[in-house]
Amino acid sequence: MPETRTPQMRAVSQDTAGGPDVLKMITTDRPVPGPTEILVRVHAAGVNPTDWKSRSQGAFLTGAKAPFTLGFDVSGVVEAVGLGVTLFAPGDKVFGMPRFPHPAGAYAEYVTAPARHFAHLPASLDHVQGAALPLASLTAWQALVDTAQVQPGARVLIHAAAGGVGHLAVQIAKSRGAYVIGTARQAKHDFLRDLGADELVDYTQQDFAEAVRDVDIVLDTIGGDYGARSLRTLRPGGTLVSILPLDDGFPAAQASEAQIRAGFLLVEPDRAGLQAVAGLVDSGQLRVAVDTVVPLEEAAKAHTLGETGRTTGKIVLAVAP
Repeated sequence: MPETRTPQMRAVSQDTAGGPDVLKMITTDRPVPGPTEILVRVHAAGVNPTDWKSRSQGAFLTGAKAPFTLGFDVSGVVEAVGLGVTLFAPGDKVFGMPRFPHPAGAYAEYVTAPARHFAHLPASLDHVQGAALPLASLTAWQALVDTAQVQPGARVLIHAAAGGVGHLAVQIAKSRGAYVIGTARQAKHDFLRDLGADELVDYTQQDFAEAVRDVDIVLDTIGGDYGARSLRTLRPGGTLVSILPLDDGFPAAQASEAQIRAGFLLVEPDRAGLQAVAGLVDSGQLRVAVDTVVPLEEAAKAHTLGETGRTTGKIVLAVAP
């Protein structure tokens, strides 16, 4: 009998922790979907801070062992379905954040993952926009809606409001009827006003902790001392959600005394959240800003750009034509 050759695919891999130059193109076996999984032909993959932190630290990803392929944000087309999958069929356009924080391998031409880590791609989005959404929008949704339970009229402070998570958080908060205050450089204020931000603070010119008061919710996307400083802006009984671990010097006793709920959120795969985000897209209440698109083979360039911390919105890798 003739030998059956395993189908191949291109992927970005790394053998060791380090700078962007450790990322390299390889050819490897195409994965096969197991029970309840789907095989997705990746058209675009989003780039997130967790990617370059994982690249530089090596062991950041849960269960990652070198060599490994980075990436969590996926937009593409279902190629095949595993045993028991009823939600999707081959040919469906999907987007999702599979397996996080376990390695998903999105910087590749094909990905397998549980079907329920995906949702149908909104009809108004192309794959580049779809790949920019999942991790950032789910982070914002789970922080503001699931954790802080933002209500109409709530005053919400969003740090790094023009960033990947921040610019989506602004729109999600506005969709819930909140009054949104954002921190960002002056050059990004017009962009944020266009998204609906009510009040903006240029952190290079003003100390937000002096300029902002009587806030109900703070979303900290920066970390470091921002959590501690943000306590001064919160009303008693307010909520501080950080998407980075709270600094060792965070005054937990002070927060508790003021009845402020403060904690670290690690985003999770969330089909219901993806569907809610898709609904906001379809209703015109949410749009994703894509700063730069680079081809898969230039993943190192995408990381170099992302690590500047000066992008507006998201960076995306174009994988399929």
